[in-house]
Amino acid sequence: MKTDNKGIELQGAIWMTVDGANLGGPGRIELLSKIAECGSITGAAKAIGMSYKAAWDAIDAMNNLAGEPLVERQTGGKGGGGTRLTRRAEQLVANFRLIAQEHRRFVEQLSRQAEGIADDYLLIRRMNMKTSARNEFLGTVRELKRGAVNDEIELEVTGGHRLVAIVTHESSENLGLKPGAEAFALIKASSIIVVTDEAGARFSARNRLAGTVSRVQPGAVNTEVVIDLPGGGSVAAIVTNESATNLGLATGKPATAIFKASSVIVGVPA
Repeated sequence: MKTDNKGIELQGAIWMTVDGANLGGPGRIELLSKIAECGSITGAAKAIGMSYKAAWDAIDAMNNLAGEPLVERQTGGKGGGGTRLTRRAEQLVANFRLIAQEHRRFVEQLSRQAEGIADDYLLIRRMNMKTSARNEFLGTVRELKRGAVNDEIELEVTGGHRLVAIVTHESSENLGLKPGAEAFALIKASSIIVVTDEAGARFSARNRLAGTVSRVQPGAVNTEVVIDLPGGGSVAAIVTNESATNLGLATGKPATAIFKASSVIVGVPA
């Protein structure tokens, strides 16, 4: 039986990373582009078929990894305010498009060279780390206190904030943690306690990130709260709807995210 020979076409996509963490690719760049075009997160998300929550999650992740805001809110005005890109984000979009254009030319040339070489031409793609933790911070180890069983790790992250993590001594050795080393801090939103009034209160949790509530998104049972931190970055927490009401959580209100050192997962760039 004679079969038709099918040509091989090489394809590829560009992704930006910050020490192994995924900053973004064509999808996130398109989101930023649509925000500039529409002037709102809602309009941008709708234009690219993304949910409002997914859009904000992507923006929060990019802000944290970039180390500075890429999107900023506008207040007042004829339209009642909106959202726009920062100058850094505008530069990022423009540069990504230039690089993507050159990348397409390279892939097209490589594809022409690969024609007829082998039907089973293998493309190798680098795998990106994926995690269920809502909060991801890139930082530097500032201090390491060794113990017989566990080690205490202090990380400095975006905005100069300090996070403390407790890991086993074996894990610390395997990760190569030492002062000056880069590392990730991962914290699940469900592990974070939100406090709006600390007056006279004392907590056993080592980590406290104080900021301003930037988003409150109620669900059927729980509410997602995002707190913007001084110096850039943000932290997300999941609280019950009842707690959100009792705390009076609202955009612009001061709040503190509190979590135990044992709730922090530490990783290092591959």
